[in-house]
Amino acid sequence: MCLYITGSFNKVLSSEHKKEMKRFVYNCQVFGVYEWEGCNPLPPEFWLLPTISPVHPGFIIYVPSRTCFLRFKIWNLMAYARLVYMPMSYIYGKKFVGSLTPLVHSLRKELYTQPYCEINWNKARNTIAKEDLYVPHTMVQDMVFGFLYYFAEPLLKRWPFSKLREKATEVAIRHVHYEDINSRYLCIGEVEKVLCLLACWVEDPNSDAYKRHIARIPDYFWVAEDGLKLQSVGTQTWEAALAVQGILASGLTQEYAPTLRKAHDFLKAAQVRDNPSGNFRKMHRHITKGAWTLEVPDHGWQVSDCTAEGLKSETGGYPAWEPKLAFRWMEKFNPTEMFEDVFIEIE
Repeated sequence: MCLYITGSFNKVLSSEHKKEMKRFVYNCQVFGVYEWEGCNPLPPEFWLLPTISPVHPGFIIYVPSRTCFLRFKIWNLMAYARLVYMPMSYIYGKKFVGSLTPLVHSLRKELYTQPYCEINWNKARNTIAKEDLYVPHTMVQDMVFGFLYYFAEPLLKRWPFSKLREKATEVAIRHVHYEDINSRYLCIGEVEKVLCLLACWVEDPNSDAYKRHIARIPDYFWVAEDGLKLQSVGTQTWEAALAVQGILASGLTQEYAPTLRKAHDFLKAAQVRDNPSGNFRKMHRHITKGAWTLEVPDHGWQVSDCTAEGLKSETGGYPAWEPKLAFRWMEKFNPTEMFEDVFIEIE
């Protein structure tokens, strides 16, 4: 979808894959077959809130320390949730919509049971098939969304509050660029990858950032027995470590000695040697030096599965990406409806 919108469709995909992927795309507001008014708000202004605010994506809390009077920890939304929200808040703030091509107009007629111009988008905000409603909204969540939808959004469209929206989108895209640079444009996963790619293109279709994103799309290609697929995230390090453990447990170390030597060299090279660049705490990132990612060092995101004790918490549990510091009640604001326990880090 992003490649179609940005005009790079023909450069990356074959003709047969293009046909199939065009038919697969549906129900996406940036594609032009769904209106932004049918979405619950994703305001980029959250990035402008004081970092002591519990709803800021990088909430700083101060706690006593044995070595100094105060020290800080950074609480984040779960890395996946934060990095999806980051480019989406930028795209939402811009209210970007792709070109209304004949394909888009055709899909508008095909997907709905009533004329597109007659759809009640406000009602559509909270309309979801019962089969998909795995995590229903809480009453408080609906109240917050209602406030943002009916009051905050109309206000932010008017001067001088529109200046606040402009500033918020600048901060959001700055975070996008930081994550892109520190993941060598791989991003944490395929969802974040295409959203960051699109955000960079919306900012500037001729930017180096967008071109670098395009260059790393093949990293997500996976050729299966039934054709080309887009994998969610590479797992080279994870699979190599598990394969080594399997060989060692089998007692066949002599037979697989060359394989084990290659695996050792790969795992040694796969270790992350540096922390994220600059003031990574300010950019709501955790230390990465000495860790392992799911795939290769370029990915840049430490994972407890691959780093073992590196991120072990005081309770003895293991969070997925970063130390567990969030309040459990924040999960009540999970907006996904289809996924549980994805808003904050848990163990």
